Amino acid sequence: MSIDRILRGIAGFFVLLSLLLAVYHSLNWLWFNAFVGANLLQSAFTDWCPMMTILKKLGIGKVACPLSPSS
Repeated sequence: MSIDRILRGIAGFFVLLSLLLAVYHSLNWLWFNAFVGANLLQSAFTDWCPMMTILKKLGIGKVACPLSPSS
């Protein structure tokens, strides 16, 4: 799985989680939702995302071996 797909999955999870927490716990969780949205927007213009940096430092998204056999 590519690091871009992992990043989109994490962002989607954070959005859905914060919406559920806003409905069932406190509306202040919508600020977290706004933070995720603003972060995605700025990354579209700057091509830099803090979560991408964290994932790369954790070694997530690096392919250990190619999916197709080499010739």
